[in-house]
Amino acid sequence: MQTFLRHCVGLDVSKDTLQVGLSVIDQTGKVTLKATTKVANKPAGFLTLLSWVARHRKQDLPLTYLMESTGVYHEAVAWFLHQQDQPVSILLPNKAKYYLKSLGYKSKNDKIDAQGLSRMGLEQRVPLWKPLSKNLYALRLLTRQHQRLQELRTQSTNQQHALKHSAFDNGFITKQLTNLVKVYDQQLTALEQAITQLINDDAVLKPRIEQLVKIKGLALLSVAVLVAETNGFEGFTNQRHLVSYAGYDVVENQSGNHSGKTRISKKGNSRLRRILHMPAFNAVRFNEPTCKALYERVYERSGIKMKAYVAVQKRLLLMAYALWRHGVAYDPLYLANRTGQAKKIVPTGGTTQDQVAEAELSYL
Repeated sequence: MQTFLRHCVGLDVSKDTLQVGLSVIDQTGKVTLKATTKVANKPAGFLTLLSWVARHRKQDLPLTYLMESTGVYHEAVAWFLHQQDQPVSILLPNKAKYYLKSLGYKSKNDKIDAQGLSRMGLEQRVPLWKPLSKNLYALRLLTRQHQRLQELRTQSTNQQHALKHSAFDNGFITKQLTNLVKVYDQQLTALEQAITQLINDDAVLKPRIEQLVKIKGLALLSVAVLVAETNGFEGFTNQRHLVSYAGYDVVENQSGNHSGKTRISKKGNSRLRRILHMPAFNAVRFNEPTCKALYERVYERSGIKMKAYVAVQKRLLLMAYALWRHGVAYDPLYLANRTGQAKKIVPTGGTTQDQVAEAELSYL
């Protein structure tokens, strides 16, 4: 007799609709698609989704909803299901993409994606989504608006510089640009105050962000962007996933005798790399022990300063992730102490101190 174990609802999210697939797995591991539908990506559609699932599921079986993090379009349905006490899992897009490829699908559409997600939720152990604070979404809006205004301010100051050094100046445009820069400065100051106020008013975010700010080089705005863009580091089960999400994963170009340039992929969240640019300089400048040692080691090996600073950017990201994940206080000498202890037990010709330091990269 066939015994079913659990259900999974796969949701392929777009701006206007949710493509839904409901699958079930039995005791032999066989996955069967039970039903599919499409509902609107709005509150009325979410209620329709719940009633549709109730009609097609076996009430005594556990059920999970699985979706990808698609910009902001998945947030409304995720919060709705969470408030209805429904178990929700949210995957990074790359995970679902490569899983569906492994199934051998040659075509791609919303229906196939929803079916694939429902199957993935049954065949793999996917972590449940636990929103840290609804303020994270407000924080992300504030930090992204700050970035947009900062970019506009930079454009205006560049125009000012160009006009100042051109053969033909225009006083009217110069005055306009000066006024624009003043407005941008006022708005940026107001945004920074709003970010600070939001963090101070959140009893969950405040103590955790205060720990990250203690890392030399990271200021409040930098930490706010890191936390907002990673949703409080939710969904990252290990540091490799985070590195890939930020675009710091290494891409090699080597085959046979050919050895091309090795670089970072930059296929990830560019806002994380952008906000870590200046903190990397400051961490080295103000002698953050771990970052300073890494910078000197990479620069000595490669002779390229920017390559060393990019390594420091990655290190800062992983340090923030480790402190946030484990909820521990920042210890600037942690890696130095661990490296020194490991060095004592390394046999001659064995692991080098640099390799030990790399293994302890993120306190994990």
